[in-house]
Amino acid sequence: QVQLVESGGGLVPPGGSLRLSCAASEISVRLYTMSWYRQAPGNQRELVASIGTGGRTNYADSVKGRFTISRDNAKNMVDLQMNSLKPEDTAIYYCNAVQVPRRYWGQGTQVTVSS
Repeated sequence: QVQLVESGGGLVPPGGSLRLSCAASEISVRLYTMSWYRQAPGNQRELVASIGTGGRTNYADSVKGRFTISRDNAKNMVDLQMNSLKPEDTAIYYCNAVQVPRRYWGQGTQVTVSS
């Protein structure tokens, strides 16, 4: 059974940093487009960052220059380094894996940016 397990969320003050990790089982992350999405209360789930099988990355405008997505094929994990966090980054962050037509989601990890 495919599993995506997120970790690394928590409470951080504005301007702080967090590193989220997504550990995959039963799939190889190098063969999937891996993404991080987030959903804040009352909002739709939105794409934060993605990394394709060839290594190309894509970021939401709101996180460009602050967030970095990376993939470790040996560990079969995908990370999201988040710097200069803002209160509006508060959300549940979800790991996503796509290899059309397959799509998998993790359970999510809460990120709260507050003083």
